[in-house]
Amino acid sequence: MKSTELRPGMAIKMDGFVYVITQFQHVTPGNLRAFIQIKIKRVPDGSIIEKRLRSGEEVEVVNLDRREMEYLYSDNREHVFMDGESYEQLGLTTEFVGDSILYLKPNTKVNVLIAEGKPAALELPKTVDLQVTDTTPGIKGATATNQLKEATMETGLKTRVPPFIAVGEVLRISTEDGSYLSRA
Repeated sequence: MKSTELRPGMAIKMDGFVYVITQFQHVTPGNLRAFIQIKIKRVPDGSIIEKRLRSGEEVEVVNLDRREMEYLYSDNREHVFMDGESYEQLGLTTEFVGDSILYLKPNTKVNVLIAEGKPAALELPKTVDLQVTDTTPGIKGATATNQLKEATMETGLKTRVPPFIAVGEVLRISTEDGSYLSRA
């Protein structure tokens, strides 16, 4: 497959290892040749590297097994997910899950990408609905400005919200950048 056809969530094989693409950017600087800048995560150990590919370069793509799993709970060592078909439980480390845990509350369904029998990456839904647990009270009549205030969600995620949002409201949050989208 050509490097221009790659997308986040795809798996590629380079240097004898399987990598999952986490970020993809097509760069065309002024009078220079275009190139592809990707951030990839190595499947066996989870190390992340950045790689620059020539535009149109051939890359070996690996098929991933996508399993829909349900997030159950977290303990001190790992985060536990359950396969909806086989009811098999899978414990993923904090290093593997990373900041994605801030978007997950119990019973949230996510796709776990499996490469060569090992979990390779988590694929979150585009948006999640989370409840506000802490925020400063809004100023009455402060609707003319587009100022934002900090709010803490039920999972510990901190995001910027409009001043009229109060504690207890359920908000729709983007999982790509953690930004407020709307009330749920």
